[in-house]
Amino acid sequence: MIALVRHPPVDAAGRCYGRTDLPLADPESAATLSAQLAGQGGIIWTSPLQRCRAVAEALGPCRPDDRLMELDFGAWEGLPWDDVPREALDAWAADPWAFCPPGGETGAALVARIRAFWSDLPMGDHILISHGGPLKVLAALATNQPIDLLAPAPAPGSVTRR
Repeated sequence: MIALVRHPPVDAAGRCYGRTDLPLADPESAATLSAQLAGQGGIIWTSPLQRCRAVAEALGPCRPDDRLMELDFGAWEGLPWDDVPREALDAWAADPWAFCPPGGETGAALVARIRAFWSDLPMGDHILISHGGPLKVLAALATNQPIDLLAPAPAPGSVTRR
């Protein structure tokens, strides 16, 4: 069994915060989410960003892996989405695999690192705590479905079992 877990919400309304290391909006939400996973069992893998680690550490010993980090938005990190040029957002939506925010990473690079993580995952039960972008890719890999980078991300604080 694989549990795909998205970290609970952070205080970043209207801002781009892919790799920005923000704390949870409600620190108690880590314990609430970990309670949903009680008894799940398996190796706990987490993005090293504190919003994911808080949940992982509430569950028990965990293995941080940089490959589970969110897309690197480069110069867009921390900006209000309204400050990102509309034409750049349109270019990203037109080709999410090849588009790269200034100083950031492409969707193809995100998929490559998540595929590498997935291929290194040993057999057995796992809890994977990550972010919207990586979780879309992991969900597709877990179900042998095509990867759709424009698909909606799982809700913050959600658990999907595969």
